[in-house]
Order: sequence, then structure tokens, then C-alpha cells
Amino acid sequence: MIGDKGLLAAGVGLVLAATTGFFAVQDARGDEGGAQARSAVTMIAPAAAGGGWDLTAREFQQATRTEGIVNNMQVVNVPGAGGTIGLSQLVRFDGDATTLMMTGAAMVGGVEMGGGSSRISDVTPIARLADDFEVIAVPEDSPWQTLEDFVEAWVADPGLPVGGGSAGSVDHLVAGQLARAAGIDPGDLQYTPHAGGGDLTLSLLSNASGTVPVGISGYNDFRDLIEGGRLRALAVVSPEPLDGVDAPTVQEAGYDGVDLVNWRGVLAPPGITDEERDELLAITEEMRETDSWGEAVDRNRWEESFMGPDEFAAFIAVEEERTNALLVELGIL
Repeated sequence: MIGDKGLLAAGVGLVLAATTGFFAVQDARGDEGGAQARSAVTMIAPAAAGGGWDLTAREFQQATRTEGIVNNMQVVNVPGAGGTIGLSQLVRFDGDATTLMMTGAAMVGGVEMGGGSSRISDVTPIARLADDFEVIAVPEDSPWQTLEDFVEAWVADPGLPVGGGSAGSVDHLVAGQLARAAGIDPGDLQYTPHAGGGDLTLSLLSNASGTVPVGISGYNDFRDLIEGGRLRALAVVSPEPLDGVDAPTVQEAGYDGVDLVNWRGVLAPPGITDEERDELLAITEEMRETDSWGEAVDRNRWEESFMGPDEFAAFIAVEEERTNALLVELGIL
């Protein structure tokens, strides 16, 4: 494990603190001679605290804790590179059936953008959980009251920076789709990536040089600031309006073809047995039946989209092809 930490520190010093905690948890677990998943699980959130993966991981943790499904589940943040640093760590724990990791569409984009040598197909899919919808937002003092207002200004000046998550993320792809729908060459898109929703909101709320006037992210990254009136939602990227959100869908605003959904799912390391995979699936299915998870789905305005391991694996393969094609089509890759 010391060697792994040294390699990570050399390549990605910014995430050393997070990964140190991760390895400490795994080292302590090793003394138990391979604890079973019902006893203890480490859940990797492959992003900084406060983002969508972190939120989903902690809602999963809370639901298992409330019903005693797992005696001890710990969430460890391993941020960086669109989730691909966390993915590379998961690959290293070959055969460890007491580790899970949150994944989603942003990780597919991160991999396709060249984020590390590991792919999602290198690990063990457990389940797809839910869809988390995107929102396009501006600060409360922005002159743009509607999505049409912003697009009109954007067409006049395609150099306006648009903020979002990591390069290749769903945020980035939605920005490219919206540019195309507005008649802007996606190759002219001035996209500004951020490490997470917290960094993006700080940029939106700042008047300092280099900040962004409009942001795209999962609704829950912006939720408190939208509800508190500090950000204004111009549109949501969802098939139907979101309950309690005073904003049209992008399609209702007149821009077709902006339709990407940021799904969430759970992965395990490679090399686990079928029986171990089935046990992790059983934990996940029991978690989904809890009142705590149902309340989380409602509170976070998610939409359940459950898939088991085989269906999820097939879905990931299609997502990898589709995301790569879209990155190329939009001139991002």
C-alpha cells in the first residue's frame, strides 16, 4: 500500500490527503483477514465533498446505516480527473469485495478524454441507481432572466465562458449540445472546467477576473443557492419539469437536442466472485427498499433507473460508445 500512495502522490499531489485516508481504511481492514461486506464496506466517492457523487454515496451510506444493512460503511473522497483517479484506485483493489465506488456519466466522459489507463469495463458493475438532472443557472444579479436571454447574448459573443464540471463531463457535453442547438459552432465553445460543484458555485458568485457568468451542473449542486435566491435557474435538462423548480425544460425553452442525463451507479473492484457480486447487489437492493433512500430520491429530485449487473454492464458499453461519438461530434475530443 505504501508504494501505491507514493505513486499517487507523485502524479496527483492535490488528492494525497483524500487517498491517504482511503488507504488507511483499507490497511486497517486487511488485519481482519478479509471482512465480509455485511460487516464493513468502504464506499469511494470519486470527487470532492459536496458534489453529486459524494451526495449519492452519503445517501447510500445513510440508508444502509438506518436499516442496519451494513454494520459499518465509510465514505472516502478520492477526487480528480472526472472520477478516473478513483477508478484507478478501485482497479488496484482486485478481489476486494468490501469496496464499492459511485460512478456515473461524468466518469465515462473522463475516461474518453484520456483520464488514466483504467476503463469502467475493467471493474465489476453492481447496479445503476438513479438519474440526476442538470440545470443551467446564473447569479441572481445576472441580466439574463431566461435561457433565451442568455443564448441571444451567447450568439452575439460565442467567447462567453460557460462553467461546469470536469472536461468531458455531462456538464461539458450539455454545453456543447446547447451551443449546437443555438447555432454556435461547438468548436467555439469556451468551456471552463471546475473540480466540483462547490468550486463552480464560488466562481458563479464571484465578480473576480476569470470567473464564469453561467454554469451547468447537477441540480443538487445548485439547489440551496437556487432555493435561497442567490442563483437563478434558466432551464433544467430533463424530460419533464422538476417538481418545485421554477424553470422550464430546455426543450420547452425551444432548444431541441439537449437531452443528456447524468445517471448514478455503483461499481466494485475486478476479480470478485459471482457470490460476492451477488451479495453486494443484495445490499444495494435492500438499500433501495428503505424509506431513507426513497426520501433521498424525492428530496434530491432524482428519478430511479435501476439496472442489475448484467444490464448495467451492457448499458455502460453503449454509453462509452455514445459518449465518445458525441465528444468527437461536438469537437470536444
